[in-house]
Amino acid sequence: MNDIRYWLGFNRVMGIGPAKLRALLDHFGDLETAWRASSSDLREAGLDRRALEYLLAARSAMDLDAEVAKVHRLGAKIVTWDDADYPPQLKSITAPPPLLYVKGAFAPADQWAIAVVGTRRATAYGREVTRSLVSDLARNGVTIVSGLARGIDAAAHQAALEVGGRTLAVLGHGIDFVYPPEHRQLAEQIIEHGALVTDYPVGTPPEGGNFPPRNRIISGLSLGVLVVEGAAPSGARITAEFAMEQGRDVFAVPGNILQRNSELPNTLIQEGAIPVLKVDDILEPLNLTMVAQHAEAREVIPADETEAKLLQLLSAEPVYIDDIQRATELPISKVSSTLALMELKGMVRQVGGMNYVVARETSATYRVD
Repeated sequence: MNDIRYWLGFNRVMGIGPAKLRALLDHFGDLETAWRASSSDLREAGLDRRALEYLLAARSAMDLDAEVAKVHRLGAKIVTWDDADYPPQLKSITAPPPLLYVKGAFAPADQWAIAVVGTRRATAYGREVTRSLVSDLARNGVTIVSGLARGIDAAAHQAALEVGGRTLAVLGHGIDFVYPPEHRQLAEQIIEHGALVTDYPVGTPPEGGNFPPRNRIISGLSLGVLVVEGAAPSGARITAEFAMEQGRDVFAVPGNILQRNSELPNTLIQEGAIPVLKVDDILEPLNLTMVAQHAEAREVIPADETEAKLLQLLSAEPVYIDDIQRATELPISKVSSTLALMELKGMVRQVGGMNYVVARETSATYRVD
């Protein structure tokens, strides 16, 4: 495993994002070697002149041990691409953040997550709809992801906490800040029942330009994004667009066509978002109606190579069980019993006539160790 110091170091170098960092890892094998490499070797690895200049300046100015100590003093930890607890849904997006600063902890249950976003100027209707839907989602074992902002974000986090659910808050600043400041107590509660998450280095202030990019993490951590209220151009719109780019479903709560706060959800529905009138409108399309049972089954029944073989053959298109048997060359009894277990675990679904499809949650999360 790569030394965490070098992940922190590269995370502070301007001009080196996920693509360049992946290229450095592929070229040098580990980040320590890349950090210490000569200019000529770094150019050979693909660094352009500007990125190379930034890296050389950072190497001469940065005390990596002090950077690690700073994170630890804040009670935070670092989760990288290399770590088993890096969220698998997030890792599946294009250019996932190489490093996350986390206060609290991720949990296996977070693979069943829905993002809830909307305006900072929530109406009484928006707050009540958020409270009702999020409470039902959390009671069904769904983790709620949002951005700790005023309005819909705060209502979503609070509703999840009130019913004993998990919630993740993705920040648009360093892990050493809480913004807005009046949400400090809410942030502490989230740490106890989920996590604060950011990819911004310690010391990054809550400036306006930081918030739109973090929305790719909100959608990336989630199976789908629910938009409750918002104006047409807004941060919630950006999150919905990231979700669509990442292949996530977008859900929207319809509203009064005369209200500005209803512009975004109503427009998204026109564009193909799934309208939400009740919690089942979210749970059923995402196969989340039995999250607790699926989680328990996965805990007590370990994955095996047979499951991996079957998953490689399955997609959103139905496949008949006899075709699965022929492709795997396994006994039909083995295929049938394994598919039954996988259905219990929420990994596959039978869609009639012994035809099977992969469950929406499985494609980004399944792994055989």
